[in-house]
Amino acid sequence: MADYQFTAFALSGELDLNRLGTQLSIIRKYRWEEPMLLNPVAFQPLTGDRAEEQQVYLYYFGGVVFLNCADSVIQEFSREMEKITDAFKGFPNIKYQDHYSLRIEAGGTLAITNDYAVMPRHDRAFIDIIAFVIAKSVALERIEEQVDMVLDEMEGVIALLDQGKLSIPDKRLANLASKILNFKYRSISYVMVLDKPEITWENQEADRLYMTMDNLFELNQRYQEIKHKSETLMDITGVFTSLSHARRASRLEWIIIALIFIEIVIYLFEMM
Repeated sequence: MADYQFTAFALSGELDLNRLGTQLSIIRKYRWEEPMLLNPVAFQPLTGDRAEEQQVYLYYFGGVVFLNCADSVIQEFSREMEKITDAFKGFPNIKYQDHYSLRIEAGGTLAITNDYAVMPRHDRAFIDIIAFVIAKSVALERIEEQVDMVLDEMEGVIALLDQGKLSIPDKRLANLASKILNFKYRSISYVMVLDKPEITWENQEADRLYMTMDNLFELNQRYQEIKHKSETLMDITGVFTSLSHARRASRLEWIIIALIFIEIVIYLFEMM
């Protein structure tokens, strides 16, 4: 019997793994869907059977998953990484995190829940899939909260509009639109919600584990909700932009009328 403990975090931004690898003297290139796997103490890449007890997965979208790492090891790793990349700044205060456990019981009953999984045999693919799923889950949690914050901000703007007030600067509208587009881009490109690990195409048990965990953590449903909220926010932003342009055009028309009136007054004054 073997137990594996996972601790996942979502950093504040993405990780450039190739740049990070260069700084760690790792001579290889990482594909965008491929994680960097390190020994959290020696900061060395893990290869082969990767039988080391303590491991850390680093993903492009800012997900970090520690395997069998004590809190002291996690804190020390984050302190060292903070010296290399800004993505780890403020790591001790990260609130987007999750815990999961995997137990291997030879001949045991298969069980997969929101908090743990029991598998009847050992397969390295199981560990990789669990790390991948919980990393995506915490990254989605970060995006969900940020989208909700923008929605709350929009509620205040809509309340002002309901009172007949439209005093939103173009800079603020552009900032809101930028945030919304950023959410949509990150949820698709970084979190890779719609992609499955390559191993699932070759390993039926790994595919079953991934699909079950995908449903348990509601990855696709949460992605669709983020997408829907983002589209709603873009529609609202578009309405405000149209109203702002209409207000600006109306103001310009009044300025032109005022200038024509002044010109007529001057002409009449000269005639007199």
